[in-house]
Amino acid sequence: MRQRLAHVIAFVLMMVAPITSSLADSPAVPLMKQTSLGLYITATDAWAEWQANPKTTTILDVRTQEEYMLIGHTTMARNIPVMVMEPIRERISMAPNPDFVAQVKKHYAPDTRLFILCRSGGRSAMAVNILAKEGFTQVYNIVDGFEGDTIKETGHADYGKRKLNGWVNAGAPWTYDLNRELLYLP
Repeated sequence: MRQRLAHVIAFVLMMVAPITSSLADSPAVPLMKQTSLGLYITATDAWAEWQANPKTTTILDVRTQEEYMLIGHTTMARNIPVMVMEPIRERISMAPNPDFVAQVKKHYAPDTRLFILCRSGGRSAMAVNILAKEGFTQVYNIVDGFEGDTIKETGHADYGKRKLNGWVNAGAPWTYDLNRELLYLP
């Protein structure tokens, strides 16, 4: 079990590690949200881009199936999880989705303009890096994700809650309704 955990941690660190040029180009983007392509967008701007260009702007939700279904999702996003939940004895663990790249390639060409969304921008950065290694070139990390970042100001009424930025907090459309064509069905 320790060896499996070590493999997952090594995989995550390898996929999230940014290259030097993205560090120089995006000093405001937290390290865990930086990508090798250095392409970033906020949820507010992604929603505006989709409204302006719905035929050329694609939103891909890389959260787990459980998050997509139970927490909600954007009305237009396809779900292909970069990580999947696996029950291990009394707890649940996250593991890389071995079908991720194949599923993305099944639906999108490498030159497709993709906006990648997760909870708050970390797993989407991982997904961008994976896709970049597979030849995708126009993959943007939605840095504030679906739920947004947590408020860290200790005196704030919403301290510890994900109410800072993100798709939901931007007032962009989202739903619990499921569209079978957009669901990840392994």
